[in-house]
Amino acid sequence: MESTNQQVKDLVIVGGGPAGLTAAIYAQRSLLDAVTLEQEAFGGQTILTSEIDNYPGLPHTDGYTLSEAMRSQATDLGADVRMGQVTGIAHDGASGLFSLSTPDGDLVTKSVILAGGATPRRAGFQGEEKFASHGVSYCATCDGMFYRGKRVFVVGGGNSAAEEALFLTRFANEVILIVRKDHLRAQAAVARELEANEKITIRYLTSIFSLDGGELPSSITFRNNETGETTVETYDEGSFGVFVFVGRVPASQLVKDLVDVDPSGYIMTDERMATRTAGLFAAGDVRKTPLRQIVTAAADGAIAANSAAAFLGRPVEG
Repeated sequence: MESTNQQVKDLVIVGGGPAGLTAAIYAQRSLLDAVTLEQEAFGGQTILTSEIDNYPGLPHTDGYTLSEAMRSQATDLGADVRMGQVTGIAHDGASGLFSLSTPDGDLVTKSVILAGGATPRRAGFQGEEKFASHGVSYCATCDGMFYRGKRVFVVGGGNSAAEEALFLTRFANEVILIVRKDHLRAQAAVARELEANEKITIRYLTSIFSLDGGELPSSITFRNNETGETTVETYDEGSFGVFVFVGRVPASQLVKDLVDVDPSGYIMTDERMATRTAGLFAAGDVRKTPLRQIVTAAADGAIAANSAAAFLGRPVEG
């Protein structure tokens, strides 16, 4: 890997969400020569969340406010945090260096933290993007409490959809599971629990065709996947919500040849966020983890930065 006449960074952090920004803070505290690159908006998926009540110390905030606070804290400490797209990551086994391709040229670095996150897979119905975070949600843990006493529709037939539907019964008066096939893909034990729950109704061979309304949805059109027939249900605006659980897409393609992934594409790491390639770490929603929340992403970022600093022989200060 050619590095002549090019400064070699200690660390490049790919992704400016909670994991990446926390990593930037911890890297700066260790005085690493690091840069954090975010290709869309600082905060990642967090910035799309209109209400956040479960981040410790900051109740009743929103995604933009929290994301901006994280970014400002990092830059106030002197971290180099900038907009930039990484289109490729290569590793030279002989030198141990990484080369990151960007539209502005290559970056050469001794270590990398991949914190690009994972985006919820869209169901594809009309109005889904319009009402995202305003009637359409992709996280029951994040948004379930905002539907206390209301009706919710849950899209999906796998384990995630089933488990989230059960979770939502803690808040909603009625949970309607929308399953496009004639059966659930969830494990038998979970399916039995769904069927036994009085708050849950399952509609098989059904898809959401469209969602309509003003600032919040007020009508929902369903399609029978067997006959093609559509039906419209109308409710008071804001009296119901739609939760979509049809999978997530992790941003692991950049390093697919350098890491191990699970069947869904999530990066496998050890407890120090290390991958199978020395010097390459993963943090946040892009890695295989039992819980994907802002607080866990931030914790991953802190651990990854500490691990990168230790890898470079410069542990993060307390």
